[in-house]
Amino acid sequence: MEKNRVDYRYSHKRITLGDGKAMKLSYKVWLDHHGKAFGDGPYELLRQVDKTKSLHQAANQMGMAYSKAWRLMRTLEQRLGFPLLDRKAGGPSGGGSRITPQAKDLMSLYGKFRKEVNDALGEIYQKHFGLSSHPLPLPTGESGRMRGRKGCK
Repeated sequence: MEKNRVDYRYSHKRITLGDGKAMKLSYKVWLDHHGKAFGDGPYELLRQVDKTKSLHQAANQMGMAYSKAWRLMRTLEQRLGFPLLDRKAGGPSGGGSRITPQAKDLMSLYGKFRKEVNDALGEIYQKHFGLSSHPLPLPTGESGRMRGRKGCK
């Protein structure tokens, strides 16, 4: 991973409680417009397309089926109202995909937004959980997870 780049696939902070076990903050953030319109997965897929110039190769590198990546791009383009990729069909000279200017702008804004969200939530988490030398017991449900908190362990 590049220096000073946040890996958005793992959006969490860890804190060690008195019993030595780590608790972490987990969250997902996405933009919604008539359904999920843009989030970490599409952001990463477009970053890979920008590197490889191929939706097929980008999907493969992410362990995603090409058909799923194709459907995802079409759905997001419909929800956002603008194209994310300029596609060139294969043939003797080969095919490929390029990120549109609108997609580059969206990626830039989303990357900055995501970093600020990560930093702000990290500060809030540290404020409430990072400075306590005597943590209170956490309420748990039947499975041992915090009640009402998806992803908390």
